[in-house]
Amino acid sequence: MAMTTLPLPERCRRLALVGLTLGLALMPGAAAAEPFRLIVTHLEPPLVPNSVMDLALELGYFEREGVEVELVRVQQTPSALAALQAGQGEMANIGVDALLLRHAQGDDSLVAVGSPNTSLPFLIAARDDFGSVAKLAGASFGVGRLGSLDHSLSTRVLSSLGADPDAMEIVALGQPAVRAQALAAGRIDATTVSIGVWLSLPDKTGMEVLVDPDAYFAAAPVVNKVNVVPRTVLEDRRDEVEAVTAALVAVSRDFAADPDLWIEAMAPYGGELGPEDFGTLADAFAGAWMVNGGLDAQALAFTGDWLAGTEDFADAEMPTLDQWVDFSAVDAVLDRLGTAPGGDEPNR
Repeated sequence: MAMTTLPLPERCRRLALVGLTLGLALMPGAAAAEPFRLIVTHLEPPLVPNSVMDLALELGYFEREGVEVELVRVQQTPSALAALQAGQGEMANIGVDALLLRHAQGDDSLVAVGSPNTSLPFLIAARDDFGSVAKLAGASFGVGRLGSLDHSLSTRVLSSLGADPDAMEIVALGQPAVRAQALAAGRIDATTVSIGVWLSLPDKTGMEVLVDPDAYFAAAPVVNKVNVVPRTVLEDRRDEVEAVTAALVAVSRDFAADPDLWIEAMAPYGGELGPEDFGTLADAFAGAWMVNGGLDAQALAFTGDWLAGTEDFADAEMPTLDQWVDFSAVDAVLDRLGTAPGGDEPNR
């Protein structure tokens, strides 16, 4: 095959362009071209509004905002924090209690920048021979881990409804799906799970809901989870933080406006759920989509005050709201997209 030799000036020009391209790729600032890694604490899209993080990637919302996102999957907040600290991600969805505990211990390197799902639709399920929470004395109660937010929230809910958590055996079991399976197998007497996990159980024989999601939230109206970033990421990759936030706001608004879009996207992950179950979930999530970024200063302040009174924060110096929350990324997104009616009014 004949080869074409370019004139020397043209070869030099092309080599210079190649060299410039390689040089730019190797510059320190080129790291911003790497994927923006979002650490999530579930192994597949969950049957709760937190699924917007998975679905924003799957449905192309991140791409539309011009940011390449990679999901890093771990189990539970401690693993997410460890991954973030090890440089394995730029943003993580974690429990508010863990973030505040870090600040209380003197580490203020992480700040909350948004929340795709502030309060998970929890319920308390139990064996059906109890009948009420007041009869759970002596029962075994499954939690994620001792001192976890689901543990603290459930303690508050149980106490407010006439039960004595101190009279129960608290069993640390991990993820909600694992706790639900333990309940179904008779290994524990009661536990807290999301409504999605409850509906996904193929056989609920011998079990019942003692506290439904509305009653649970009424007893413990606190912010459960937030998306956090290191301050260095907010400084160095702010455009991507805002783009990720904008994508999550956009997908949340679309699901709030048309729940069938969420049902269709989640169908492959619904297991045994039928149309009626998905309809129940969609109804339960009607006001739960974070259409304004999920940062309500009043709700966040209430959550901090409540956590200050829990055992994990005994004698701790609690951070002020402006020390652990940065509203600037969400506010920049809302300046561009405008605010929307919903359950997460952007109070400041």
